Amino acid sequence: MHIWGVMRIVRKIGLFCAVLIASQASAQELAPLFATSVPLEVTIEAPLTTLMTERPDEEYLEGTFSYTGAAGTLQNLDLKIRTRGNFRRMETTCDFAPIRLNFKKKQVKDTEFDGQDKLKLVTHCQSAVPYNEQLVLREYLAYRIFQVLTDKSFSVRLLRINYVDTEGADPMTKYGFVIEDNDDVAKRVDMKSLNNGDITHAELDPQQENLVNIFQFMIGNTDYSLVKGVPGEECCHNSELLSATGEAPYTPLPYDFDFAGLVNASYAQVNPQFNLRSVRQRLYRGICPNNDLVPETVQHFLDNREAIYAIIDETTMLSRRSRGDVTKYLDGFFKNISNPKSVNSRFIARCNETVESLNEQTQ
Repeated sequence: MHIWGVMRIVRKIGLFCAVLIASQASAQELAPLFATSVPLEVTIEAPLTTLMTERPDEEYLEGTFSYTGAAGTLQNLDLKIRTRGNFRRMETTCDFAPIRLNFKKKQVKDTEFDGQDKLKLVTHCQSAVPYNEQLVLREYLAYRIFQVLTDKSFSVRLLRINYVDTEGADPMTKYGFVIEDNDDVAKRVDMKSLNNGDITHAELDPQQENLVNIFQFMIGNTDYSLVKGVPGEECCHNSELLSATGEAPYTPLPYDFDFAGLVNASYAQVNPQFNLRSVRQRLYRGICPNNDLVPETVQHFLDNREAIYAIIDETTMLSRRSRGDVTKYLDGFFKNISNPKSVNSRFIARCNETVESLNEQTQ
């Protein structure tokens, strides 16, 4: 066997153990649903034809949700279901929109879904395109990677979903994942979830802001703002805010990574504001007042490099093509941050000069 193959196997064994230990250490803080990364096979039975034709974003349709629990007992839960989101909810983007699951709290008591009420479900986009499931897995990886970097992050759980349409369409089985509710994240880290209007960078926790900006650079995502929402939305774009006191400093929680180069979705669009060639091209959006923190933040990524690659190795559902592409894309990032001169040229020298100019950017 080639030496690189041997090294890959050794790294896979060692790093899987490292991630497993880390997961066990934090599992006591997580709700049962998110306390493990083992995929859960479930069945959603609902009027899916009506759901995807009408795409309600307020009114729920009735359905059922079933799965076999850890004890081997079949759990049948009542479910209310509707579509959600913006870009992916449009029929011109996806024939199968993202979903909001609404459970009865009393019914899920003492099950894997104990404590869950309303959950965001990230679904495949195009039902007839098998590779779309790989895009789901790649976005799932982005969430998992950020979890490695900080507990102030959204937990996710991968599902293998059997969709049964009560209106007669053919059943199908696809990967998807659910995202921890932001109020649950806040409770878990002893903070409060906020819905603020536009804020300034000076009001953000600088360590978390730096972490988010370099993470977004790593995955090649520019579809976010930590201080402004899109027209009609409060702060922020693809980011939630937490606070220990209800006031500044605010802690941003990033989400929605389908426009990232790491995912490389066919429908992803480059923001014309940034003059990028493609979504695969990285852009650092950090601010100059935080430059002193960049070396420390970069070192945090280097310290967690092995655990990040272990997440890829652990996600065995990735195709060989996806695994190779994701690994190569992250290799480029870690090569960049392993050289102090590169860190200076790619981050410190390219920071946004003034907070005021950055605050004026809109998504």
